[in-house]
Amino acid sequence: LSETMVNQKGIYPMVYYFLGYFASCSGNKTDAVKYYKKASGMKPDYCFPNRIEEVLALEDAIKLSNDDGKALYYLGNFWYANRQYDEALSCWVKSVSKDNEFPTVLRNLALIYYNKFDKKEKALESLERAFELDNSDARILMELDQLYKKLGKPAAERLAFLERYLTLVELRDDLYLERISLYNQVGEYKAARELILNHKFHPWEGGEGKVTGQYVLSQIELGKIALSEKRYGEAIELLLAAKIYPENLGEGKLFGAKENDIDFHTGCVYEAEGNSQNAKIYFEKASAGISEPSNAFFYNDQTPDKIFYQGLALLKLGQKEKAHEYFNKLISYGTSHLSDNVKMDYFAVSLPDMLLWEEDLNLRNQINCNYLIGLGFLGLGNKERALVYLQKTLELDMNHPGAKIHLATANDL
Repeated sequence: LSETMVNQKGIYPMVYYFLGYFASCSGNKTDAVKYYKKASGMKPDYCFPNRIEEVLALEDAIKLSNDDGKALYYLGNFWYANRQYDEALSCWVKSVSKDNEFPTVLRNLALIYYNKFDKKEKALESLERAFELDNSDARILMELDQLYKKLGKPAAERLAFLERYLTLVELRDDLYLERISLYNQVGEYKAARELILNHKFHPWEGGEGKVTGQYVLSQIELGKIALSEKRYGEAIELLLAAKIYPENLGEGKLFGAKENDIDFHTGCVYEAEGNSQNAKIYFEKASAGISEPSNAFFYNDQTPDKIFYQGLALLKLGQKEKAHEYFNKLISYGTSHLSDNVKMDYFAVSLPDMLLWEEDLNLRNQINCNYLIGLGFLGLGNKERALVYLQKTLELDMNHPGAKIHLATANDL
């Protein structure tokens, strides 16, 4: 390389590490150390060593340049990519000991602590420090909020935290949507709906069904509030609007989308205002659909709520025996699958949430099964047992929107 090129800022760090390694192999340790120092001063963005000869250069740099935290960081990246997690952890810990002002290595430490060593508190400590060092990084904010979510930080506290960084939140659709979901969790459905309607969302891998799900949830809950306040016309308008996805959501409705909950509540509004003909039409719509429960892992799987509302609609239509059959199916499935050992199919798609903070699939299955059982008992009118299982669902996942909503329903019985 020419002197001009070598002295430019922004050179890929491994260029200097190799120049240093060549000098070292030639016996010129003084020049080697000079090149290694240059390498450590380069921008670390997108530097991911992937060849064994790069390991040799980095290991030599670590040996000759005692204060090079970046070489340890890059070497840790190599070991992590090659699933040598003990070596990766060792490198990143040593990197931080030499330079505790580099947020990316702290972020990486958080991932390895949480996902590979089950050290959740150390993961949190590392990621909070990373964001403290660079609170202009929207990605780290997103990852920190998701870690807070995993560790059970209350929704109101997470919402307050995100609202301290609204400029960053608005840079990412996933962060913006998380703020919306938190408004829905704390019962601020109108605020959630306004945020949804005033933002242009863009499709992203793993975002399927999330924006539309929050939109439908806010519309239904606002419709239920309007019904309770006898604002029947507004309730109908809100509920029927839940069936039509505005263009700004960035996603259309899946063919054959199940809307048993929307139809059931619409029927309840017509029933309350004395329009029995329309009430029957919507209860019949709500009673139709697939009645077999599933684990509902993917965004296009039918959720157990739909079967629950089929059963409620059948009760409204006077078909108590069939309704109880549906409710008992929920209980039976949940009970028989509660202890399943769940493994994800190799070809599973649209589950990137699991690629950030790894998820315990057996725990997720237990959450779903407890929820199924709770809904089943709720449909049968067994409030006491419904409360037990819905509360258990929330103990396992305090962010479960269905459990929270239906727990309130159970308490109203």
